[in-house]
Amino acid sequence: MSWLGRLFDARDAPVRMGLVVLAGIGYLIFGAPVAPTTTQWFLAVPAFVVGLSFHHRPLVNLVTQTALLAAAIYLVDDIMINQVGASWALLELTMAARGTRIIWLAAGLLTTVDLTDSIGDPLPHVLSGGFGLLIEVGIPLLLGLVIRTTRELGQQAHQREAEAQRRRESESRAARADERSAIARELHDVVAHHVASMVLRVGVARHVLTELDPRVGAVFDDVHATGSAALADLRRLVAVLRDPDGVSGDAALTAIEPSALPTALGAAIDRARQAGVTVEADIDPAVGALDAVRGLAVLRLTQESLTNVAKHAGTSSVARLSVGVVDGAVHWEVVDDGRGRVPAAVPAGGGHGIPGMRERVEVLGGRLAAGPDGRGWRVRTVLPAPAEPT
Repeated sequence: MSWLGRLFDARDAPVRMGLVVLAGIGYLIFGAPVAPTTTQWFLAVPAFVVGLSFHHRPLVNLVTQTALLAAAIYLVDDIMINQVGASWALLELTMAARGTRIIWLAAGLLTTVDLTDSIGDPLPHVLSGGFGLLIEVGIPLLLGLVIRTTRELGQQAHQREAEAQRRRESESRAARADERSAIARELHDVVAHHVASMVLRVGVARHVLTELDPRVGAVFDDVHATGSAALADLRRLVAVLRDPDGVSGDAALTAIEPSALPTALGAAIDRARQAGVTVEADIDPAVGALDAVRGLAVLRLTQESLTNVAKHAGTSSVARLSVGVVDGAVHWEVVDDGRGRVPAAVPAGGGHGIPGMRERVEVLGGRLAAGPDGRGWRVRTVLPAPAEPT
């Protein structure tokens, strides 16, 4: 019924009324059983003018057309023009009125005026007039209510779609913000880990190298004090950023050493296999030499993707994990065949789906490609090599 709503769009009321007026003029000139009288023209022309002038005020149009119809019933024999004008005005009012009460009052008014044409007539003529009411009042009323309902349903569907779109955008923004927060916590942990190591080494050097130039000793003292202060600041920031209730079971891997990445990837693969997913892994041994930031990204991407395989491709599906290092850039990919059975429970992921994965990759200067691959799904990216410090 959407075509019906477009045909009777409120913005097209002048066009519809213009066509009705042209049809009425054509009827008077070419279609009337007998030549129209002067009285008919005196009743028809105001009906045409009012219809065109008050198309945006359907109640005024209806009252005026009904009054002209009442006059035509008593003054002329052929009341076709004024009947059509009043019926069309009822249709326009039914479509445009804000409430239904005014619609039923208007229909009652038009019915009363139409029935005056049957006062004093024999019963067969009265019954014939009652049947005519179905055409003059019933059809415009029914058609107007159908169009009105269709329009309201369309508006409601549009509002629901707009609300769903706003909700999706809000969820996406929330996921990106959560992922940025998680990345910030992890990066703070990584930096704190290395700063702590630096401070420890400087402290060891101060005690081992006992016979130092006082100036070198002063430099060591300054470096140690500065590093200790930076470490304290980092720990305070980490305490603010981290939500103790939201720490996942693998939080100990937050400050993962590069050499521990293959083991952490193996643990993620084992969890996916325990959920029923067959994982075929091709992991370049060179990933053990990655920097901590990209190593964390590879681990989180792998965890999230294998969780998504279990969720969407299902258990008994086959997932292929490929992690390689080429000219310092990390080439990472997970693809599944989409042939499994979706389980009731799957292992928890490490992020917020594709939006979170994309945010993590873009932070590191990469691009995440995700999309269908046959019956399955493919996710891949290239994490560029870190820029050389200048």
